[in-house]
Amino acid sequence: MADLDLTLACWDYDRTQALKDGSVKPDGIDLRYLTVFPAETFLRMVKFREFDVSELGFKFYVSSLLQEKPPFIAIPVFPLRLFRHSCIFVNSDAGIENPGDLAGKRIGEPFAYGHDAAIWARGVLSDEYGVPPASASYHVGAVDPGLRRDFAPFLPSADIRVEPLKDGQTLDAMLEAGDIDALYSAITPPSFLKGSAKVRRLFPDYERVERDYFAKTGIFPIMHVVVIRRDVYEKNRWVAQSLYRAFRQAKARALDFYQQKTAFMNAATGIPWLTSHLEENGRLMGEDPWPYGVAANRKAVDAFLRYHQEQGLSTRRLAAEDLFAPETLVEHEH
Repeated sequence: MADLDLTLACWDYDRTQALKDGSVKPDGIDLRYLTVFPAETFLRMVKFREFDVSELGFKFYVSSLLQEKPPFIAIPVFPLRLFRHSCIFVNSDAGIENPGDLAGKRIGEPFAYGHDAAIWARGVLSDEYGVPPASASYHVGAVDPGLRRDFAPFLPSADIRVEPLKDGQTLDAMLEAGDIDALYSAITPPSFLKGSAKVRRLFPDYERVERDYFAKTGIFPIMHVVVIRRDVYEKNRWVAQSLYRAFRQAKARALDFYQQKTAFMNAATGIPWLTSHLEENGRLMGEDPWPYGVAANRKAVDAFLRYHQEQGLSTRRLAAEDLFAPETLVEHEH
């Protein structure tokens, strides 16, 4: 019997390299790995259902489950995770010295209200610093003229104040001019990159703050998840476990490479002291800083689902078990 042909759209990650080069193959699947930048993947998957399997923003996926007929089902594989204290930028004249000062301010958010980086930023600010999501107003649009997305807007609950930018406005220009007070963005504003005196990070020493946050909470924020088109899954439900195992095997190869080749990492990557960073991360986060599976990620998943509801993006609280193919909820060692 021939293998099932499936397309996978995913960015070029070290933890998926073995799937891309074919050295790890999912059982029963002839997988065609398409290297596509995430923003493009999301548009093509959300709007056109173009791939059989794809990387997808966690927000897009969770929101899709609230539709009458959810189009996707996920496996507990998280190809992108990032701490988000570093994505909070403020205008230097806005009187924001501490995180609590963001209450009542005008906050910019790229594209539309509700994207992964901003959801995590708002959630952390609420949990750790007492800044309720509804205490600010949100101004949504492009960071700069070359960055737009209008294929999946999300309407929040009535207590969240959202204002779209006018034609010709950009969040970067507004932040630098003081027309908004802060920006929660995975995209670093160009004004900051060029060294504007008017734009700075809320947490200049963000790595220390993020390490302290992980030490306290055990949460490594999830940005993206891997989804299967539901029609593909329903015809061949075994693909969920096959893909899950293959993603785990591919990640294990990446981790093995770092563990076995640490003496050569600095030379191979050109990053000074990389070996020291790997050792420090291991002391803080354990042998596998990038876990897959529900059990190892329950804190992060539950936090995101709570934030999703608290920020007016869903009317009911989902549970982790609602998100993933049931075949992947039983952990196996491979």
